[in-house]
Amino acid sequence: MATIKDIAQEAGVSAATVSRVLNNDATLAVSEETRARIFSIAEQLQYKPSRLRRMRKEEKLSRQQIGLLMWSTLEDEHSDPYFSAIRRGIEIRCEELGISIVKVLRGSSRTDLQPLHELDGLIVVGSIDEQDVLQLYRNAKRLVFVNHSKELSDFDTVKLHFEQATRAVVAHLLRLGHKKLGYIGGSDQVHRLNRQEADIAGIEPRRAYFEKALRELDLFDERFVIETEWSSNGGYESMNRLLQLEPLPTACFIGSDPMAVGALRALHEHGVKVPEEMAVVGFDDIEISAFLNPPLTTVRVHTEHMGRAAVQLLLERIDGREAAVHMTINTTLVIRESCGSMQQ
Repeated sequence: MATIKDIAQEAGVSAATVSRVLNNDATLAVSEETRARIFSIAEQLQYKPSRLRRMRKEEKLSRQQIGLLMWSTLEDEHSDPYFSAIRRGIEIRCEELGISIVKVLRGSSRTDLQPLHELDGLIVVGSIDEQDVLQLYRNAKRLVFVNHSKELSDFDTVKLHFEQATRAVVAHLLRLGHKKLGYIGGSDQVHRLNRQEADIAGIEPRRAYFEKALRELDLFDERFVIETEWSSNGGYESMNRLLQLEPLPTACFIGSDPMAVGALRALHEHGVKVPEEMAVVGFDDIEISAFLNPPLTTVRVHTEHMGRAAVQLLLERIDGREAAVHMTINTTLVIRESCGSMQQ
């Protein structure tokens, strides 16, 4: 693609002169012969000004029609804003680029799941079986999976750096002197669109990396690991179970902030002081985390960025990128009073 510099070199004038001529600068003192030569060379080289290229790119984007397939329900998003924040990132980036999201489907409802083959691309948020998704949208090169449990080598993916996040939590608790660490979290499932039951994807990554980190230090105690449902009630009931053990763990890493809310309630009801008798660390950094009693130390997940990244990957695919790309998003450990230290 020709540039102003190419035209200037061919015409034997400066790039500034070419720019002012092509922008019809009436104050420029240049001969009509030079002006005509510049326009002739620009036409020969098929020069398109950046403004025109930008307009054509924006026009192309505005014609793109993409779909969004989510597993979570609106009720799920209300109780745990993790997936709604990812969706918001997708919607904001699409709005900035003038891209239309013409279909938003909820896989959990299993209604209105009609083929989407006419779309220019599809973003899937949550762990939905990839073969089921291909029944809805057959163009595998224009599929982006966000926060999927499995390693999907043939598709573009956006996921969290769970190992970095978990090791940061464990390292912080160890620095505070804790040796007996517990874990409460949910299971890792891949949901199916064509049947009720989900497939178990394996050990949930937060739990897996927690166990790995502690086994390396010979500190892992299987009794201190409880798997439950991803909810505040699950966290509440699991902490009640954990509190029946003797001895108790002195710190507990909890797989989501809503679960941590339930766990803190159980600790309060049992008169266990946080953080003096048990330190608590959550995961997500939802808005309420900073206002709990005590304020919750947690892992901040950059969910909006995950959504934005998914849009970027999809646009690259639409532009012709062939190889699948796997994007891993780091997290940030936010230190508050629930673990007993405001310092990292």
